[in-house]
Amino acid sequence: MEFTTKFLRAKSPCTNGFRWFVRNVEDGSGYQQALDTLVAAGRVDDACWLLTQFGPTNEVLSLDSVDAEALVFAGTLEVRGGIDVDTVIHAGRSIRAGGGIRAGRAIVAGEDIRVAGSIHSSGTLKSGGGIRADWGIEIQEAILCGGDLRAAWDVICHGKLSLTGSAFIGQDLIVHGLVECGKGLNAGGAIVVADSLRVGQGMLAGGAISGGMHLEAGWGIRAGESIHANGSIKAGESLSAGDDIRAGDGYGVYAGLNVQVDSWESSAPVMAQTKPAGLMSGCWAGPRLL
Repeated sequence: MEFTTKFLRAKSPCTNGFRWFVRNVEDGSGYQQALDTLVAAGRVDDACWLLTQFGPTNEVLSLDSVDAEALVFAGTLEVRGGIDVDTVIHAGRSIRAGGGIRAGRAIVAGEDIRVAGSIHSSGTLKSGGGIRADWGIEIQEAILCGGDLRAAWDVICHGKLSLTGSAFIGQDLIVHGLVECGKGLNAGGAIVVADSLRVGQGMLAGGAISGGMHLEAGWGIRAGESIHANGSIKAGESLSAGDDIRAGDGYGVYAGLNVQVDSWESSAPVMAQTKPAGLMSGCWAGPRLL
């Protein structure tokens, strides 16, 4: 793909960016060459905007490691070692690394992100496909995932966590914002969310489940320890806790919301050490058998 001023103008760029581009990028330059020129000049946001406007390519860039101010590549990035950027790493397609990824501001991929180490960003983590880390993930702002999220260790997100697929977390999931999960959520340790937690399918935690506001699952919710929320607790099917189940003051506990009342005994049992206060639906079944 070759870039011309006419081609660029059709995307309605900002006046300042367009003027700089005309003065510094040769008319007819290649797509990746234009991105590299912008990044080298410190105009990383303009490079990301250009990639967003014109989309990915099928090129593959293979490197031993990455240690740079920023990297914007229109295709797939394959790195045998680790990736360390001061600001942004943005790939039009996939990012794959044999080590970890650290970014000062953002990690963005149009498709999947797969790393053999940890993922750290002082800003956001965003992918059009799945995200997989063989170690842990810690993000200071939002995680936006267009597929499944998988991590062998903890996932710590200081902003919002939104994913269209399922989440499989080896240890704890700790989120300081809202959690929206399109499918299931499975954590080997605790699930701790400062805001509301909504899951399209089932929710399973080896430890406790704690919500700063509401907890909601389309299927069942099961915790090895307690299930607590400052708002309501809603399950489409069963509720099961090794300890107690407790909603916030003035809120109810609901099970069996997505099954017929006649099926509550088999499909919507509520199990905990004591009957939850404010149990509004489902069938109380007593303590869970170990």
